Amino acid sequence: MLPGPRAVRLLPLLLCLLLAGCGGRPPADTAEPGIRRAVADWARTVPAPLAAVPLDGWAYEVASVRRDGARAVVRAELRYRLTGYDAAPDGSARELGLAEDGGTWRVRSDRPAPGAPAQLWDQGPVSVVRGEHALVLGGAGQGEDALRAVAAEADRAVPAASAAWPRPWAGRVVVLVPGSLERMAQLLGRPADTYRGLGAVTTGRVGSGPAPADRVVVNPEGYAGLGAEGRRIVLTHEVTHVATRAATSATTPLWLSEGFADWAAYRGTATTPAQAAPALARAVRRDGPPGELPDAADFAFGGDPEALARAYEGAWLACRAIADRWGGAALVDLYGRAGREPLDAALRESLGTDRAGLTQTWREAVRDGLR
Repeated sequence: MLPGPRAVRLLPLLLCLLLAGCGGRPPADTAEPGIRRAVADWARTVPAPLAAVPLDGWAYEVASVRRDGARAVVRAELRYRLTGYDAAPDGSARELGLAEDGGTWRVRSDRPAPGAPAQLWDQGPVSVVRGEHALVLGGAGQGEDALRAVAAEADRAVPAASAAWPRPWAGRVVVLVPGSLERMAQLLGRPADTYRGLGAVTTGRVGSGPAPADRVVVNPEGYAGLGAEGRRIVLTHEVTHVATRAATSATTPLWLSEGFADWAAYRGTATTPAQAAPALARAVRRDGPPGELPDAADFAFGGDPEALARAYEGAWLACRAIADRWGGAALVDLYGRAGREPLDAALRESLGTDRAGLTQTWREAVRDGLR
């Protein structure tokens, strides 16, 4: 018997349902639960290179699973804290390779996701040195004596930063010391030339909320080339960035954040402007004081090192001039306000002046200190 009109209409629908086609959802991969379980099992054991590191909350949050037969690739976000140091988790985008063995999925590789920076343990075993205020993690090739020297300097930097920034902060710091400049660049996800000649940099998110997981990352080559005073200044500068992080936002001018960190580092020393600002001094002798405070573009790494030095030196002299004329408390107040309101309002409330007045004060300080 030939099917009736209604049956004719139902046949394509039944065929679609049977084949799971016609725009319906594709069938779920029955292997995915096993793959996710394998990742969860993998996360229960901290990698061997991190055996000495104090860790808490080590976990992989799976973002995607891609399977090809008995192989699978998982994209995940690794979350963890350094016990006693991180108030908020640090994160790392990872790519895990898995293979099926006898019906069981197992993780065979764990590496940075494409485009994501490496972690210190990706470069080999991690050494740990604890100071009074600092936790120093050394990468492959770093000796314990060198790490202890960094920890001792960081222990001196924390109280210095607290004295300059008398507002609440954790009062402790994590310092990473990779094995080379190239390995430092891998941790930061940028070319090595970006950091050549620098002693250290600080990573971390800015803004209020839970304290971010800041890291001071030392350039072992640049740091080794500094004298004792240079190392003290570099680490105090970077630790000050950690101390002021919660008060720093996208509205904070770079001249203020970088200048304040240098002001904290040089504070209480006998260093003169001519000694601390040689690049700017050369420019002033040649062309006179600059007309404007450094802008954000002046602080870009990887460009003209002389221009970068002038920007940092000019920023320090700006904060020094503010502290000299209006007082250190006014400088701290300005920093706090500039992170939550426009600079014009912050200047008016903290210093009773405007941009033009501040610029004039700064230009006079530059002229008098560097002529």
